[in-house]
Order: sequence, then C-alpha cells, then structure tokens
Amino acid sequence: MADGRVATGFSFPWVALYGESGGTVTYTSAQALARGVDVDLSVETSSDNNFYANNQIAESVSGTFASGTVTLTVDGLKDAAKKLILGLPTADTEGWTAYGDDQSIPYVGVGFIVRYMEEGVTSYVPIVLSKVLFSTPSLTAATQEAEIDWQTQELEGTIFRADDANHNWKYEGASEATEAAALAKMKTKLGVA
Repeated sequence: MADGRVATGFSFPWVALYGESGGTVTYTSAQALARGVDVDLSVETSSDNNFYANNQIAESVSGTFASGTVTLTVDGLKDAAKKLILGLPTADTEGWTAYGDDQSIPYVGVGFIVRYMEEGVTSYVPIVLSKVLFSTPSLTAATQEAEIDWQTQELEGTIFRADDANHNWKYEGASEATEAAALAKMKTKLGVA
C-alpha cells in the first residue's frame, strides 16, 4: 500500500509565448527562464454550491478554479527570457533596454518539473500553467561581505484560464522515471518540436 507521494524538488522553469486562434492554444518561442529554486502555486476557487433539503445539504457542486498566482523563485532571469516575459523592447545602440511605454507584457505558458518520492522511488512530473501574466519583478541586491550571500529573484504571475473549449488553466503530465523524460514532455507541451 502506497504511503503517499511527497514533493522533494523543483526544476527547469520554462516559458513560451501564449497564442490562441479559433479556440486552439499554441505556444511559441519556448525557452528556459532560469534555474529553479522554488515554486508556490496559490489557487482560488469559487464557493461550493450547496442545495439544502430536509434541513441538510442534499446536493453539492464543488467550487471551480477562479484565479491563481504562481510565484517562482529563480537564480536570476536569463536576458532573453526577461525580454520575453516582460515584453521589453530591443536595446538601443548603446545597449540600454527601456522599461516604459514600449513595454508590452504578454501572456505566456509556464512549465516546470516537480520531483516526488513515494516508497523510496523518485519520479518527475511535468506541469504547465496554460496562461500566465507576469508582473515586473522587484530588484534586491546586497553588497558582498566575508562570504557570498546567494541572492535569488522572485517572479509573480497571475494565472488565467486558457481560451480553449474547456478553459484549461493547468496541465499535469504523468510521472516519469527520469527528469530528462519529464523535461522532454514539458517542452513538447510548450511547443518545442
């Protein structure tokens, strides 16, 4: 009898531009976001819809996904991924990238791998959030003292339902025996051929 599956790791956050046409969702420009440190997925659901009869709940429909937030902590955004998720314009001839009116933050798909252990066996599960809109992240940096203070970057995104027939907001793949297999599945879901 299984003891239950416990999360033991997080890796390979990826992003891809979200697109939709005629109810079909597609992803383009998929790429690694950074190296993953941790992920926090917070979901809000609508209230349960209860029907009362004979002074008790006789029927009930469970609440459904209403909205959510994903918080990704990464080692530091790759330059190309930062430009993609924040809709930044091309740098000027002197190398300056402007954060202003030319910035147009797009919807993206977000994928990552969660590592689990169950009865001593490790497995890897690919997850893709269908449609996310990231906020411009804050910047925190501190001077180096006697030892390096490893500093990470936190990204926060709002999760939306996709514009497909079922309004899917998340995909969770089957458990894989290797991280490489889970990564390959996630990349395929994000449009990498």
